[in-house]
Amino acid sequence: MANSTIWWLIAGAAIVLELLSGTVYLLLLATGFAAAAVAAHVGAGTVAQLVVAAVVGVGAVIAWYVVHGRRPAPPPTGSNRDLNLDIGELIHIEAWNPDGTATVRYRGAQWTVVPRAGNAPVTGEHRVVEVIGSRLVVEKT
Repeated sequence: MANSTIWWLIAGAAIVLELLSGTVYLLLLATGFAAAAVAAHVGAGTVAQLVVAAVVGVGAVIAWYVVHGRRPAPPPTGSNRDLNLDIGELIHIEAWNPDGTATVRYRGAQWTVVPRAGNAPVTGEHRVVEVIGSRLVVEKT
């Protein structure tokens, strides 16, 4: 069996394992194996194929790590609009309780509302900025 065929089989196996595991790193290593297969097609020796596989595969992993590391961290789950569609919605608060909470009817249910830290409880329109359990954290609009 030709070296290029072996490299293509290894690359295919890495892709299958990546699909089963759900990580991106095996896919990046598979690019290195595919590069080694191309090097074998060009006529490079076995040592050169191994070097190409290592340099391209590890280089792709390092590049992914650097690019992934530069992304800003996502906001906490309770205030992430991508995970909780209540964030940013408007509610009307008619009265605050003496303990600094309010009760509002929102989406067909009773919710306890608390003001965001540092904000005074005032009546009127508020925007939901965070959901903590069954409590809506709001700020005045």
